Amino acid sequence: MMMRLSCGNWAKRLLAAGMLIGAGMAVAGCDQPSANTDGRAKVAPAPVAVTANQPLVADIVEWDEYAARFDAVEAVDVRARISGYLTAITFKDGQAVKKGDLLYEIDPRPFERALDQARAELAQSKTKADNSMLDVERGRPLMERKVLSDKAFDDRANILRDAQASVKVAEAKVATAELDLTFTRMTSPINGRIGRALVTPGNWVSAGAAANATLLTTIVSQDPVYIYFDVSENNNLKYKRLIERGVKAGASELGSVIEIGMPDETGFPHKGKLDFIDNRLDPGTATMRARAVVENPKQLFSPGMFARVRIAGSAKYKAVMIPDSAIASDQANKYVLVVGDDNTAERRNVVPGPIHGDMRIVRDGLKPDDWVIVKGARARTGQAVKADRVAAKPVDAAAPAAPGAVRN
Repeated sequence: MMMRLSCGNWAKRLLAAGMLIGAGMAVAGCDQPSANTDGRAKVAPAPVAVTANQPLVADIVEWDEYAARFDAVEAVDVRARISGYLTAITFKDGQAVKKGDLLYEIDPRPFERALDQARAELAQSKTKADNSMLDVERGRPLMERKVLSDKAFDDRANILRDAQASVKVAEAKVATAELDLTFTRMTSPINGRIGRALVTPGNWVSAGAAANATLLTTIVSQDPVYIYFDVSENNNLKYKRLIERGVKAGASELGSVIEIGMPDETGFPHKGKLDFIDNRLDPGTATMRARAVVENPKQLFSPGMFARVRIAGSAKYKAVMIPDSAIASDQANKYVLVVGDDNTAERRNVVPGPIHGDMRIVRDGLKPDDWVIVKGARARTGQAVKADRVAAKPVDAAAPAAPGAVRN
């Protein structure tokens, strides 16, 4: 009986001792670093090196950019006004011409003969009219003395009127023949640059309606030129709202200045003045056609060329901007990572606006004192970072967008 009690007490003592040993091991384990599977202690990851900027706050004007096309102010299809054989071309293909310069000659001999005939008919008609006038003058005293009847005198007067009418017809034929003769020498109706000759000497050219008349060449004016572009329905409304608030808006007010950039230019060094806005919206494209006049003294712009046009799309205001590369996106939102107070990466959902210069306008989601991660390894939310804090570069209020940048 005593042996059993001793064994029971001994078992209880062993159990208590085991629990103390386990607790001690647990406490000791809390004081030791965790170990990998190979027994080595784990090391906390080093902070990610990044570059951070505070948002740039500046007074700017937003710009709307459009694709545009140049066109000639004046354009002429040169066609023959009379039919005949072409005898001479007096210009070189592609040369600049002035109004009144001789371009083509048609064989004038048939028209000279027609003019000679018309002049002879005019002389004949005048002779008949003179004889008829003499008959009337001679018959007047005879009628007064009742030697010549009233009917006979009236017949002479009618013959005179008919002869005088024939003179007018002959004069009109002479004028027509003279006009046809002048049409044998075709001159430039405008100043501009001529195209290539489409018909060579020796060919028959036809006159008549535009569809049937022979096209000889084309001429387009060079200075100034038009530039056309299409404004979206939403932007057109935006410009009208700006005008209501007293802000000048380029694509809704005639005389407004627009800026133009060529495909090989990064900025918008050329200017034009808006001179036309269409009177209705195109229902097929939901756009409004606009046009500006551009001076072209060096003839840099040619009709048919494409260019970029930008127009002020807002009044000057204070904008918050960051590099566009700093903005990331997920399925639902645009966001940036900022350096938190504890030097960890924190996420900020943002509402981006258009590009300005090489910066992206941020409508909402950032404060001017936030440090936005803009360069370096892409940190993850909650990850420790070591930030190199660099001040953002200032931008020009009228800066153009970066080449190839997306506007909205």
